[in-house]
Amino acid sequence: MEALLAFAYEHMDMIYIVILSIILGIEVIESVPAVLHTPLMSGANAIHGVVIVGAIIVMGTASPDNIIALILGFLAVILGTLNVVGGFVVTDRMLDMFKKKPAKKD
Repeated sequence: MEALLAFAYEHMDMIYIVILSIILGIEVIESVPAVLHTPLMSGANAIHGVVIVGAIIVMGTASPDNIIALILGFLAVILGTLNVVGGFVVTDRMLDMFKKKPAKKD
């Protein structure tokens, strides 16, 4: 627990940036019409691959003794991958909605 608190105290600036990013994201999403939520979110999730690259870089530069950085990097890679895959799945489903369906033969 002390290591977690020390990590949080040491990286307080980054924690503030994450909190402000969350608030900014909520404000931006609230101003977008509901019809555009799915296309924008699926595209944003696909772009989320940048987080995966950043997490891999953090894990690569972290010392083997820094367990917290390794765990957070691993979680970032897993969650970023799920987000990217989810973005592509939602985009694929959304594009399927615009395809013409074959006419039924009676």
